[in-house]
Amino acid sequence: MSRIVIMESLGISDEELAMRKKPFEDAGHTFADYPRTGDIKTLIKEAEGADAMIIANMPMPGEVIRECDNLKFIDVAFTGVDHVGLKAAAEKGIKVSNASGYSNEAVSELVLGMVLNILRNIRAVEDRCRSGMTKDGLVGSELKGKTVGIVGYGKIGRRSAELFHAFGCTVLANSRTRKADAPSWVNQVSLEDLLKASDIVVLHCPLNETTRGLIDRDKLALMKKTAVLINAARGPVVVSGDLAEALDQGTIAAAGIDVFDKEPPLSNDEPLLHCRNCLVTPHVAFATKESMSLRAEIVFDNLDAWLRGSQKNIVL
Repeated sequence: MSRIVIMESLGISDEELAMRKKPFEDAGHTFADYPRTGDIKTLIKEAEGADAMIIANMPMPGEVIRECDNLKFIDVAFTGVDHVGLKAAAEKGIKVSNASGYSNEAVSELVLGMVLNILRNIRAVEDRCRSGMTKDGLVGSELKGKTVGIVGYGKIGRRSAELFHAFGCTVLANSRTRKADAPSWVNQVSLEDLLKASDIVVLHCPLNETTRGLIDRDKLALMKKTAVLINAARGPVVVSGDLAEALDQGTIAAAGIDVFDKEPPLSNDEPLLHCRNCLVTPHVAFATKESMSLRAEIVFDNLDAWLRGSQKNIVL
């Protein structure tokens, strides 16, 4: 029987977690649950003797993985896996699965909400209303008729495209490879053409060596001065200092940022906390009650498949 360690909270109730564990426990498998930590020695101790490990977006460095002599499977309750020491896992022959698809709705809806918030000045007009003032000088814009460019036309990018299309937007998309099954209303273009033409640029691309620092000073200079940038991908896809400078100098009009170079809580020296016209949220796009439950369902289904010798949602 297998020992399974859950290295951080999965964001579901104790009752749901117990329900999802029960079939495995009935079959003789055991679980150990731990609070999230970044301490390497603690992680190594907690993972000792585990056959399978479940994590969400907590960093799991190769230094820890290399010390896990029994570990055979890492079950990632997240879509991105850039926080996992995949090189070490590959060296040790450890299988890795993710929870791709769990947050398609959650992320896309937050992106749409950020855009509507920015276009209609919702934060600013709320402050005006609470202060007994009027909307003077804060009349916003409609989403209908805008051109939206989506960088990273995967599952989440596709869902965002559908929502913006439903609002009457022109949709552009850019991905590493051209998508033959994209609907006719999605115009697939180069990144440069997308940046130049879009009123709203939405980042949904994964973080890898080709996308790290993708949106820098030069790319921002290609955008319209009236453009809005939304980052719901990974923080390092954007050079944060360059974006803060672009916002302060009016190179682009506004930004909505849910991800940063490190996980919140953020230190006060984060430049995007202090620049003009930047709506910030502490990495919440993926997190809804519905998405957390769906994520847990996928994770435990991944675990069941691996235990049966048939891996799903394969990363490695």
